[in-house]
Amino acid sequence: MQEKINGLLEELAKAFADVKTMQELNDLKVQYQGKKGIITELSAGIKDVPNEEKKEYGMHVNTLRVAFNDAYDKNKTRLEEELVNKKLKEETIDISLPSVKNMRGSKHPFNRIIEEVEDLFVSMGYDVVDGPELEDDEHCFRLLNYTVGHPARDAQDTFYIDEEYLLRTQTSSSQSRVMQANTEKSPIRVICPGKTYRRDDDATHSHQFGQVEGLVIDKNISLADLKGTLEIFAKKLLGEETKVRFRPSYFPFTSPSCEVDVTCFKCGGKGCPLCKKTGWIELLGAGMVHPNVLKMGGYDPDEFTGFAFGTGLDRLAMFKYAIPDIRYMYGNDIRFLRQFDRKDEEYEIKY
Repeated sequence: MQEKINGLLEELAKAFADVKTMQELNDLKVQYQGKKGIITELSAGIKDVPNEEKKEYGMHVNTLRVAFNDAYDKNKTRLEEELVNKKLKEETIDISLPSVKNMRGSKHPFNRIIEEVEDLFVSMGYDVVDGPELEDDEHCFRLLNYTVGHPARDAQDTFYIDEEYLLRTQTSSSQSRVMQANTEKSPIRVICPGKTYRRDDDATHSHQFGQVEGLVIDKNISLADLKGTLEIFAKKLLGEETKVRFRPSYFPFTSPSCEVDVTCFKCGGKGCPLCKKTGWIELLGAGMVHPNVLKMGGYDPDEFTGFAFGTGLDRLAMFKYAIPDIRYMYGNDIRFLRQFDRKDEEYEIKY
């Protein structure tokens, strides 16, 4: 047996010395360690060896197996290195050639506005909360004092999934959820940014748009708190010279309610075609939280008061960056987006 193993070791050494390719190496592995390979058959033959000789027989076969594995691994490493070196030599890259330049945009104006608004209100102690875009009728309307058949629903009822569920028409639905979730009925100070959906599609409106709602509920909250908050909001977002005007209005979920105008950012309030010679541009709607909304949210209107406000994030971006058409913000045109790849706050949008 010893002589046979020595003979196989010599043959093995010669065979490996002649290997030039990975295919030849794999063929050699099949020859020795395949189903009908030499080492495989020797291992299977141990059953025919007398018991007293099996230990020595097994040691000889194992010696052959170890020798084969070592030689195989060594030659595999050698052939792989030769292959890599050959590719490096033959497949050289001319690094002097110009690379393909990929067009890049910048942070979207919509995202810029969201970050600015969130940073401002977080610095004032507000929490940022989110809510589902697929909303039920109760949170989107009924808990906000839009009773079934309320005339104010006509301008908002849109994109219903079924009789109960719809794509939310305003982020105010998040406010009703915040009031319900606050089981301790402690003071609330939150903003609710997100996407909303309505039947609009023109230069200044879209069927999908961003909106941010603000809600404050506490004891002794007054209209003066609302006015002061919105003045800070307008000046920080649109410039310190911005003036704010409040006009009486109507919303089902606030009472009293108001429309909030700001001086035209283009003419500074002097009057121009953008503001239709009035010097003012409507920015948002606001008001004191209606007692019915407080009750449905679990708050005692005799103990708590609050204010709410809401504005379109797209509209803010259009004001701040002088964007003439809201549809530019959803077109993903690289020429439009690259204009916002700047660190300064002065933008001149070109079309």
